[in-house]
Amino acid sequence: MISTTSVASLEIGEKAPEFEDLRAADGGSYGLSSFDDNPVLALVFIGNGCPTVRVYEERLKTLQSTYGERGLQVVAINSNNPHLSPPDVYSELVKRAEVGGYNFPYLKDEDGSVGRSVGAIATPHAFVFDAERRVRYRGRIDDSRDPANITSTDLENAISDLLDGKSVQVPETQPFGCAIVT
Repeated sequence: MISTTSVASLEIGEKAPEFEDLRAADGGSYGLSSFDDNPVLALVFIGNGCPTVRVYEERLKTLQSTYGERGLQVVAINSNNPHLSPPDVYSELVKRAEVGGYNFPYLKDEDGSVGRSVGAIATPHAFVFDAERRVRYRGRIDDSRDPANITSTDLENAISDLLDGKSVQVPETQPFGCAIVT
């Protein structure tokens, strides 16, 4: 179990923290305002060396391709300290995004400040924001690493609820995976 005692997490309804100029695997640079045209923003904290993240790559790509035309933008962020976790250096992000065929931006949070500001504790850990950039969901992507055993598609449900103009029915779940290395 990952401890949440040392990280303060954004509460449901709180505004997303501003960030800018995070280097992306695509060579660009992004900030929170880069996604202003998207009514739903899913920030998903991931790490290159985490086996749990690897099993979720296809699911994240599917979310983006399924809901992108309706206004969703998935953004992956790596907040791991590259000095403590060598697979998480920028050059490895570039390789991971290419090999994984990511259809969403993959950003490097060099100093971990974005991860800390939202309270990300695991990879993967998802935060979904509405058009006003208030957090409406935080937690896991779904309830099983094995696609055959999924009984609750939590992240997709939250995205769908928001895009349908509804309140998120289950706004919080417990993330699982690898601890973020800070």
